[in-house]
Amino acid sequence: MLIIGGGAAGLMAAVSAAGSGRGVLILEKNARFGSKLSITGKGRCNLTNAVPVETMLDNIPGNPHFLYSALYALDSDATVALFESFGLRTKTERGNRVFPASDKASDVVRAFERRLSALGVGAEYNTAAEALICEGGAVTGVKTSDGRIFYAEAVIIATGGLSYPLTGSTGDGYRLARSVGHTVTKLRPSLVPLKTAEDFVPLLEGLSLRNVSVRVTAGGHDVYKGFGEMLFTRGGVSGPLILTASRMLAGQYGRSPAVSIDLKPALSYDELDARILRDFEKYLNKAFKNSLDDLLPGKLIPVIVRLSGIDSAKQPNSITREERRRLVALLKDFTLTVTGFGGFDEAVITCGGVSVDEVDPSTMQSKLVKGLYFAGEVLDLDALTGGFNLQIAFSTGWLAGTLSQRLEKRRG
Repeated sequence: MLIIGGGAAGLMAAVSAAGSGRGVLILEKNARFGSKLSITGKGRCNLTNAVPVETMLDNIPGNPHFLYSALYALDSDATVALFESFGLRTKTERGNRVFPASDKASDVVRAFERRLSALGVGAEYNTAAEALICEGGAVTGVKTSDGRIFYAEAVIIATGGLSYPLTGSTGDGYRLARSVGHTVTKLRPSLVPLKTAEDFVPLLEGLSLRNVSVRVTAGGHDVYKGFGEMLFTRGGVSGPLILTASRMLAGQYGRSPAVSIDLKPALSYDELDARILRDFEKYLNKAFKNSLDDLLPGKLIPVIVRLSGIDSAKQPNSITREERRRLVALLKDFTLTVTGFGGFDEAVITCGGVSVDEVDPSTMQSKLVKGLYFAGEVLDLDALTGGFNLQIAFSTGWLAGTLSQRLEKRRG
């Protein structure tokens, strides 16, 4: 069997397939396996999310129905147990996110490499697949860019998508799929930072906000609400909340999207007003600009002072009730205008891919070409942040490897 791509899906497919003792060869275009996996989660690698399958499906906006068989074949518990059997210790953090205990994504790749070596899986590095070889409606092999031909009765395309192209994700799988008649849906970068219009945003670069609520609208309608962490960048916003919001905004850019941040979601308007009054009393003899130190991060204070319209030198006891209520409203609805999305070089995942209508969900086999399988990001499948996308890669890879191995046994 041939597996094109040594990323998360391809490596799991190899483990699954080789587990029966049959021969497996991975064609990897890079000099080593797991280039993207090694940098996932800022180098920590959020392996999966320790939730039931139904909860996981709720976090998969991109064709979740297609994944029932794959996720039940290898759910998050089974995935963790599998990695533990490879010698990789794991830990579960806030939000049920599972990481290697070492906090090193490279340890995940090494765990795969140890297991593949034990199973006798072969590898051809620096080898890019150029074309699929098909006869009589079935795949029979792969031709590589250096002119070599590798024959096999089963081929798994696990080349990833277009996100982080420097790791080798340059859309090879889409080209191969199209060449044998498959449809590739519209491709978009997903889980990306958002670009914003406001001139004060560069002043906030590097500021991380925790325990805030975010509401994202498009065309005047809510498309996402969430609570958690976010980050200001030089040209916009990022962080877990924003990455998720970017997926929910897919296809909505022409509808004037906006991000509203509630900086103090634990307090009602009246409670926040009372809190501000207490701070004003505490800093009675200071200027307004120096009275917010207990309420806001220092980097944010000049921006809030400016947007409030209150004279920065004004003493707190001179601030009117109307001005104070305007300040409360600003803190509860700090709004940014979205002008664009990050590109594939910043995207965690690709939205779109090989149409799942042309793939059997119970086997991952192409409905058009016998013996051809797909796994991972190359498919039109994508999820929110939290380990769900890697679980898709692992589950579809596991299922494709298991079923493609059965095909080879039947033909043999």
